[in-house]
Amino acid sequence: MKKEIMNCEKARSLCVVQTLAKLGHFPNRKTEKEAWFLSPFRSETQASFKVSLKKNYWIDFGTFEGGNAIDLVVKLNHCSVKEALTILSNDMRGAYAQQHSFLELEKETGKLVILKVQDIQHQALINYLKARKTPLQIAKRYCKEVWYRNNEKAFFAIGLNNQLNGWELRNKYYKTSTAPKSYSYINNGNENLIIVEGMFDLLSLPILLNKDFHEHDLIVLNSVAFVKRIAFLLKDYTAIKLYLDNDTSGNKATEYLLNVSSITVDCRDIYKGHKDANERLMLWD
Repeated sequence: MKKEIMNCEKARSLCVVQTLAKLGHFPNRKTEKEAWFLSPFRSETQASFKVSLKKNYWIDFGTFEGGNAIDLVVKLNHCSVKEALTILSNDMRGAYAQQHSFLELEKETGKLVILKVQDIQHQALINYLKARKTPLQIAKRYCKEVWYRNNEKAFFAIGLNNQLNGWELRNKYYKTSTAPKSYSYINNGNENLIIVEGMFDLLSLPILLNKDFHEHDLIVLNSVAFVKRIAFLLKDYTAIKLYLDNDTSGNKATEYLLNVSSITVDCRDIYKGHKDANERLMLWD
């Protein structure tokens, strides 16, 4: 029997905190009146995403957007209200929470327990990469398929390891990260350096730049909050190219790095008119 899709009225009444939990996001802190999360829309180290428990309403203080469960799913998935209702009608955990007999690795990262790290092979993740126009061979070069447990449920995602051995985690339905959070540094011994903001910038630039990309070492900030922490690395290079987001935080981070080092160059013209490299790639014919 075809599963009935809930209507807007019922979807608007869904608990935002529970919806976030089904998408893999859990509060950093919680009081009787509100819950604070790391924003599900970007990488950050200080929680700026608040849910009012009384009003069942979320607000992201990074962009001052807010809404109910429908608005949350629409923004997370870049989809229509109709598509959001379909997603909310399904048990989100059913897509990613499966029972597995993986051997648990020794390291426990905060609330998340890493279960297994392997080459990317799950079809759902491969389909997600295709939807983001990212070739599998590029993703395999820099990322892994990471399985982890949260509240007795198993989840999987594309993972990018950082300098402190934490993970940035992404799949079709959510983005999250394990502690400790930090930048990712890929040192291949080159004299030139590329700095990007997020995982999919890293996976998109090889296509946009072609061969030139592989002649550089790479830093993925994973959050612009880490921009000052990577400044000490800049002295080791003869040329540094910046490919950060075309938004307020990306502009500030770019300005900071341009002031820190005279050899840095803002290279965002390659995706002028788009937020970032992946958005440009998604619209590339």
